[in-house]
Amino acid sequence: MAMTNRANIKRDGLIMSTLDDLVPQDHLVRTLEATIDWKFIYPLVKSLYSNFGRRSIDPVVLFKMIFINYTFGINSMRKTCEEIKVNIAYRWFLGISIYEAVPNYSTWSKNYQRRYKDSEVFDQIFNHIIKHGIDNGFIDTTTVFGDGTHRKANANSRKATDKEVEIVAKAYEKELLEEINEERAENGKKPFESLDKKEYAFDEETGEEIELKKTKHIKESTTDPECGLFHKGEKQKCFAYSHMTICDRYGYVLFNKVAPGNMHDSAIFSEIYNELIQKYEGIKNVCLDAGFNTSPICHQILSSDRTPFLPYKRPMTKKGFFKKYEYVYDEYLNIYICPNEKDLHYKTTNREGYRVYESNPKDCEGCPFLSKCTQSKKHVKTITRHVWESDREKADYIRQTDEWKIVYPQRKETIERVFADAKENHGMRFTRLKGL
Repeated sequence: MAMTNRANIKRDGLIMSTLDDLVPQDHLVRTLEATIDWKFIYPLVKSLYSNFGRRSIDPVVLFKMIFINYTFGINSMRKTCEEIKVNIAYRWFLGISIYEAVPNYSTWSKNYQRRYKDSEVFDQIFNHIIKHGIDNGFIDTTTVFGDGTHRKANANSRKATDKEVEIVAKAYEKELLEEINEERAENGKKPFESLDKKEYAFDEETGEEIELKKTKHIKESTTDPECGLFHKGEKQKCFAYSHMTICDRYGYVLFNKVAPGNMHDSAIFSEIYNELIQKYEGIKNVCLDAGFNTSPICHQILSSDRTPFLPYKRPMTKKGFFKKYEYVYDEYLNIYICPNEKDLHYKTTNREGYRVYESNPKDCEGCPFLSKCTQSKKHVKTITRHVWESDREKADYIRQTDEWKIVYPQRKETIERVFADAKENHGMRFTRLKGL
């Protein structure tokens, strides 16, 4: 076949056509336009606009620009504005003719900062679309899948200061304290006033004794103070935000919570769970990964009459020592029985919510398994059991059921794919703005 050389390139030809003719019928913008009635946005933003003054840019256009930005993975809003100028499909979606000017980045940015940034309009739009999906049978909230991922913050990891911050109380602290004190009372122990051991100091200015707050030291970014320093395994330390996301079995995102990157996923989940089940009352099963397999989370899910689907979590035991499951718990006698068939008796329940069981030193001193059991110089083996450990054992039992074997493998095609698509296709690998 001979090579063709087009010497006569025509770029000044006139086109007699409409925008609608030039947009392919299978283009994604057509699906978005056909699926969503965008007029619902007007009542949501009406209170953010004045009744007087010159006419503003249509708010639906501004929000559609955000949809274009994230749906097509454009990594900046400034670039999105430039793309809309030359993309016929985007203009069709926004309802802007080929002769009209596209809102520039400055216009969009000022509207965001002055009107939408501190409002609830983004959540309201999200909730409206999710409700629309539920009402039309696209979304099934019977079984939900949850997990957390980290998104790198727009901050230099070398620009940080050391800061002392107060430790925030856990979401379930009040309930746990009641459980601990109830158990301590049954065993003749003095109840705790709080889960934190109170310390006091003398205030020289007022002459009064003041309670010291429990604190910890963290690295705080000078660029974005609201993010957190994240480090896991062999990954490089970086400032990041943690995204706790919940989706249904079809991969529709139902709930999202953003927190500093130095917060553990399980801590974030404990805070949002009650809000989640209030919002979606139809939830029956909650599927999470091993990082959420803790006694408080199992208790939280089971006490709300939902079923947790959690994977096996390997024992965190030193190599060469007996695993905890090799010590048998006798619920009736409230004791542990060691591999040498000796009893470990209840001693106390500590502030962390763990019952403490200890062996008799005389039983351990001549035990042939001592080297595999404990390194204690006093020859005392100590085992702890959380007051809500029975709920975790129920979750382990659920793991053996046929339903678990069907539901749990779906994580890879639901929540894991949500994160993969968000980072790979929708520009959510890094943050562009600063602050929560």
